[in-house]
Amino acid sequence: MTVRLAIFDCDGTLLDSQANIVSAMDACFQENGLTPPPANATRRIVGLSLPQAMMQLLPDADEDLHHRMAERYKLAYQRMRAEQRLSVEPLYPGTLETLDRLEAAGWLLAVATGKSDRGLDHALGEHGIRNRFISLQTADRHPSKPHPSMIHQALRDAGGEAAQAVMIGDTVFDVEMARNADVRSLGVAWGYHAPEELMEYGAEIVADDYTALADYILTS
Repeated sequence: MTVRLAIFDCDGTLLDSQANIVSAMDACFQENGLTPPPANATRRIVGLSLPQAMMQLLPDADEDLHHRMAERYKLAYQRMRAEQRLSVEPLYPGTLETLDRLEAAGWLLAVATGKSDRGLDHALGEHGIRNRFISLQTADRHPSKPHPSMIHQALRDAGGEAAQAVMIGDTVFDVEMARNADVRSLGVAWGYHAPEELMEYGAEIVADDYTALADYILTS
């Protein structure tokens, strides 16, 4: 039986998490005596593993500081969540309907994200969709995007082949990861990188909404 696998990015694709990410990054920098990056700069690095994200935000700092700031961001985020200073990260409109349509058509679902295991578990658990995904791959166990490791593991978990998989994401990191794994890359227009960037990096399409995305997957 042919296994068809749809692999979703999380932040900016499934969940609108930018407000929480920007707030936690601001707190992390302020608490460590640094000027917070502009909100747009923070949005640009969403999807990367935290040390690589810090490398982008602090290009003149050394590797040791990048790793320290990555850990401090995690602590800031966890503390703000415990203090109920973070908002619920909503699913984008049409997410659930698209998952339903794909599953009804026989597709398996997976996630490949720069989030941590803990962060992804919490985010999906808030919406009761954790168990809908056969594979949950995070930055805790893989090199940062655009390395293809997360996609390779998702394919192994599903028992699928690259030719029958799609990677769905909102950043050029997702597009590059898909290309590196030899799977089709489908972009979404509601995330953190512009549609024209996704197309320039090689996305097959950029969907304007989830209905258009599902229609394309199910007919292509």
